[in-house]
Amino acid sequence: MTLLLIIGIVIGLVLGLTGAGGSVFAVPLLIIFLKMPAEDAMGVALAAVSLSAAYGIGIRWRKRQFFVIPALLLGVTGVVTAPLGKWAAVYTPDHVLQGLFSLLAVVLGIRMWRMASREPESTRVVRAGVDMSDSDDRHLCRYSDSGDFELKPRCVRGLVGWGLVIGFMSGFLGVGGGFLIIPILLYVSSMPMSKAVGTSLLIITPVSLSGFISYYWFTPHLSLGQLGWIVGGGIVGMAVGTKLADRIAGPNLQKVFAATLILLVGVSAVQVFI
Repeated sequence: MTLLLIIGIVIGLVLGLTGAGGSVFAVPLLIIFLKMPAEDAMGVALAAVSLSAAYGIGIRWRKRQFFVIPALLLGVTGVVTAPLGKWAAVYTPDHVLQGLFSLLAVVLGIRMWRMASREPESTRVVRAGVDMSDSDDRHLCRYSDSGDFELKPRCVRGLVGWGLVIGFMSGFLGVGGGFLIIPILLYVSSMPMSKAVGTSLLIITPVSLSGFISYYWFTPHLSLGQLGWIVGGGIVGMAVGTKLADRIAGPNLQKVFAATLILLVGVSAVQVFI
């Protein structure tokens, strides 16, 4: 039980510090230490990330560090396609899923490392929550005079399209989608980084929950007892990560995350394929 709790804490800690990446860390941890098949690990990771993200929303609720409209559009469309991703995963061999997941995680790790090296200030912004916005007209979505999203056709199309992708990826590879959501939010709008992190949690919660329900529907043997300990640890980790974010944010921490992720993925891949 202690191991389950520790794994949950790691998931929540990563999610609290980065606003993303909890499930990407969770899957290799579950495979390595609990000997879970990749498919089961993906389902458990989605549940832990979903509830940890929900707790994170509660922490940010008073400060209103999120935008509701983009969260609804991305979240609702993601919920729709998450079961389709799981359906596709059912017909995909376990070793293929593990291979695709490993590739995705390595790409994410490399991207995190390069960002920490090339744009060190951005790593402090993501975690510390400093507002950085601009008025670049190239963004798909713009704001009204009151500061709300303007639901113009190209903005809606962009958010709905990306939401479909996020949902499918969540169901297919068991990832919450946070590592995709934040860049997408910053691509479609000049959203302050602090609100991008908060909005990502608002999207991760329903999308990951939809993905988990799909996993449990197709794989009902998942242990809810084990899941409870992991989720409990995830909530603790999220609380700690959110408190520490202002103090330890920075490029060195992001490099540690990146290197650890690639190491864990490598070990889990060896365990599955050899």
